[in-house]
Amino acid sequence: MQAGDSKIKEQQEKLTDEYLLKLGNRIKALRIKKGYSSYEFFAYDHHISRAQWGRYENGQDLKFSSLLKVVTAFGMTLSEFFSEGF
Repeated sequence: MQAGDSKIKEQQEKLTDEYLLKLGNRIKALRIKKGYSSYEFFAYDHHISRAQWGRYENGQDLKFSSLLKVVTAFGMTLSEFFSEGF
């Protein structure tokens, strides 16, 4: 791997981490907006693993199918979900 490739990979990883953090913040903000102070109650009410939901809000990587579950739990479209915070 050349020095330029290493720098590009580092930039890509930084951008990925940045967007995952934004994604987690958006998920948390929407949960709170729905009136849930606890992510555990929200996850339980929407039949999503509480541990998994906690990882989503902490900005850990998730599969697209999991993202669709999250968006559906908020009763939104993908366009609506990504309309703020990105």
